[in-house]
Amino acid sequence: MTNIPETGRTPRVQIRLVIIQVLVFSLLLTLGGRLWYLQIRNGQEYTDEAKNNHVQQVVQPAVRGSILDARGIPLADNETRLVVSASRTELMKIKDRGKAVMTRLADVLDMTPKEVMDKVRLCDSKTPQPCWNGSPYQPIPVTDEATTQQALQIRERAEDFPGITAEPTAVRRYPAPGGSNTGQVLGYLSPVTDEEITQAKDSRSPLLRSDQVGRSGLERTYDRQLRGKAGVTRYEVDNLGRVIGQADNDPAVPGENVVTSIDARVQALAEYQLNEAMVEARKVMDTNTGENYKADAGAVVVMESKTGRVIAMASNPTYDPNAWVGGISAKDYARLTGKDSNFPLLNRAIQGQAAPGSIFKVVPVTAAVNAGYEFAGSYPCPSSYSIGGQVFKNFESQGHGNITLGQALEVSCDTVFYALAHQQWQKDGALKPKKNPADIFFKTAHKFGLGKETGIDLPNEVSGRVPDRQWKQNFWAANKDYWCKIGKKGGSYIQQLSYENCLEGNLLRAGDSVNYSIGQGDTLVTPIQMATIYAAISNGGTMWNPTIGKAVISPDGKEVREIKPKAHGRLPMDRRTLSQINGALEGVATRGTAAWRFGGWPQDKIPMHAKTGTAEVYGKQTTSWFATYTSDYTIIMTISQGGTGSGASGPFVRNIYDALYGLSKDGKQDLKKALLPHPQAGLPRIQKDGSIDAPEIRPYVPAEEPKEEPAVLAGPPGQPAARKPAAGKWRD
Repeated sequence: MTNIPETGRTPRVQIRLVIIQVLVFSLLLTLGGRLWYLQIRNGQEYTDEAKNNHVQQVVQPAVRGSILDARGIPLADNETRLVVSASRTELMKIKDRGKAVMTRLADVLDMTPKEVMDKVRLCDSKTPQPCWNGSPYQPIPVTDEATTQQALQIRERAEDFPGITAEPTAVRRYPAPGGSNTGQVLGYLSPVTDEEITQAKDSRSPLLRSDQVGRSGLERTYDRQLRGKAGVTRYEVDNLGRVIGQADNDPAVPGENVVTSIDARVQALAEYQLNEAMVEARKVMDTNTGENYKADAGAVVVMESKTGRVIAMASNPTYDPNAWVGGISAKDYARLTGKDSNFPLLNRAIQGQAAPGSIFKVVPVTAAVNAGYEFAGSYPCPSSYSIGGQVFKNFESQGHGNITLGQALEVSCDTVFYALAHQQWQKDGALKPKKNPADIFFKTAHKFGLGKETGIDLPNEVSGRVPDRQWKQNFWAANKDYWCKIGKKGGSYIQQLSYENCLEGNLLRAGDSVNYSIGQGDTLVTPIQMATIYAAISNGGTMWNPTIGKAVISPDGKEVREIKPKAHGRLPMDRRTLSQINGALEGVATRGTAAWRFGGWPQDKIPMHAKTGTAEVYGKQTTSWFATYTSDYTIIMTISQGGTGSGASGPFVRNIYDALYGLSKDGKQDLKKALLPHPQAGLPRIQKDGSIDAPEIRPYVPAEEPKEEPAVLAGPPGQPAARKPAAGKWRD
């Protein structure tokens, strides 16, 4: 056996010892540095966080501010109800995940266990309503209609209902004063989501898990002002959760009140008249189809002509925003959003798009005058106008000889506008356009504010459409592949049309231009856009941003911030043209297509102006439009699949004016009966205690209906009488 010298091992051992010493020293140095960082450098921060681990928060929701009409009458406010809520956090701790508790709760509340469990389950992409779309850590309302006896049972048997509370709570209420629903204008609330809490964390208006936020309408637009700030009391607790002291207290700050320009009386009136117009339209036969008009949707806007403030805005079908209070039921949700619901949540005054028909003609008249055509010139109005092999007819194929542009508005002569548009299309190069075509008709529409939002203080307004060359190009690019796929030369109508669109669907054809000139084709507008235009004609040319909010008032009434109207431009016409168009529209109401609806109107005291429109829609019945204004108000009504403008909408717009001004059918005025003979100035009176002095309001009661109209009505001088055929087709 060979002996290894001791000196042969010593260097290796020493090296190992040195390495171990270095490693140990490095670890000690690292631990020491970390200890210094935690205790010295960031010691106070972690101390504070440790303290917070023993702090519990109790949230006191802020009372949401009221939404008031122009006279101070609440359109949305709050009422105290007994609310029964469930804590998912507590229920999930129970062995059966709270099923037995919810079953017992259902028995007390006269509900089924499934109804309670559906209310408490969390929403996701696959879960139908009802479900909870708020924070899972927030108490979830099961019902806001608990009786005192039910609440007492729950509180006295607390051991049987862990995680269940029954407390008096301020709950949103939509009282519909005077029968004014105002659903789409007001909107509704729903619980805040975790995502929204995160997004608002660093904003001036952070959200708490207990908050309800506006989802549509004014509730959404003015949510930050209305919501206020929830109160938070923080308690120090020990490891067993026992309170050992109060850390701090942030008191709740009530939300501010929003005063609107809506007049609840006029709102109720507008809603009633729109509904009646639709009901009556369904009794009239469409001679083109042999079926009665469907009149499936409609809208009406009543606006102050001089300011753009909205006095009333109604959309039909409508809904009751109270359905969302305390969580919407599965039945109500299906009724509001289902396939057969006809989308009552849609505010058709700002979101309903349709071809405007002849009420659009103030745009091409302005374009023609700006292009050099004389307003008082002579223009042929034949019964039809031909381009190649295609014939474009006047309404009911009626001709009027040579007339002025003003008379073309009065009698709504389509062929005058066909000819003007066709001439301009040819000047711009026809199918081979110039490098920079004038496109006067399209550019004028943009200057009228069409093709973009008006800026009304309501969310989700749509822009409508001006089908100019750029839109045509974009639409072709988006659909070319599909057209080329199904298109077939010499095939069916759809196949042939798709074949042509595949090849040259990006070209602006003559037919596109002439259809556009009378508000047809691919043109789309909203009622609020047309109200803005006609109000501007009334007030001398200023295009106001439509507004509903009038002022924001602090809870104590000491601070008032007025929301002043803002203008976004002027009509693209000079004073002379404006005066001429104004005169022509007065002629529509006195001797033109709307004259039969304004018989007995006091024209010398309250000059009336109007324009009728009947828009054709492919695959549907015609859309009724009626645009009117006085020096005080502008009213636009439209009814989808409702028939003609003056026939379906005309008499009910007249009813609104009669009620506003206190007029009888023979034109006599009784100011005592007038709802609003002049736009209301100023704000509601604020009491010393901050409350708002609001008058009483009675439910709207319609005036006695007029007798059945005769089959033959007197027509404008020099023109045939307006006849109501047996089938019920009204002359526009």
